[in-house]
Formats: sequence, structure tokens, C-alpha cells
Amino acid sequence: MVVSFVDFLISTVILAFLMIWYQFIPGWQVVFLPIFLGFGAIAALGITYWLSALKVKYRDFRHVIPFIIQFGLYVSPVGFSSSVIPEKWKLLYALNPMVGVIDGFRWALLGGSNDIDPNVLTISFLVAVLLFLSGFHFFRRTESEFADVI
Repeated sequence: MVVSFVDFLISTVILAFLMIWYQFIPGWQVVFLPIFLGFGAIAALGITYWLSALKVKYRDFRHVIPFIIQFGLYVSPVGFSSSVIPEKWKLLYALNPMVGVIDGFRWALLGGSNDIDPNVLTISFLVAVLLFLSGFHFFRRTESEFADVI
């Protein structure tokens, strides 16, 4: 995560220069960026705990991980806005913890018409915390078997 955080910082500096160049000033919401960064870290750690423990426990699981990551990219609002999701599917869509992170970043940087749905944000955060806690528990429970496998 440290390497990814350094990459994030470099990208943030480049984004800041571009914002200065194009004279774009983010709104007051930018103060929430550290919260969404922490929210993303919790979600990423939860997923990492699960995937790393499963990878050690089931050696062939490493072949499945790229498909899981690619699927996660397509079900997260990276290349599209969450506003295109029909209202009846919003709560189900919010079960993806990265929806809250990405929408939060978009809202914090762009503000304005990119209003964030508090219900989606709450559900995504709760799923991220549940994923983190269950992943940590599963990792700690299976950790004693790692030396035997490796």
C-alpha cells in the first residue's frame, strides 16, 4: 500500500498542477479527501486480507485474482458516473465498497453537480468495514497454516 500511496501522491501533484494550469479551484469539499483516502485504504486492506489468505491456502487461486480485479473495475464507477445506475439498483450497487470511495473522490474534487448519495456512501462504508474486519479475522485464523504451505 505504501508504493500505491506514493503513486497516489505523485498523481495528486500532477492533478494540482493541471488544476492550476486550467484555473480550476475545487470547492470546500476538498477537505474530505483524507477521509475518502482512509475509506479506500480500509476497503483495499479488507480485500487484500481475503485475497492473500486465499492465495496461500488455495494455490490455484492466484489465477482467479486478475479476473476478480477486472470484474471490480467494471462494476466500479471509474469510467462512468454512478448517476447512470437506475434508482432501484442503487442500494445493491452500494454493496461495492469502492463506489463510495470513487464517488467521494469525485464529489470532493469536482463538487457541484456531483452530489453524493449519503445512503450509498453509508452502505459502501459499512461494507468496507465489514470486509476489513472479516478479512483480518480470516487472515489471522489461517495465518498459522501459512508456514506449512509456503
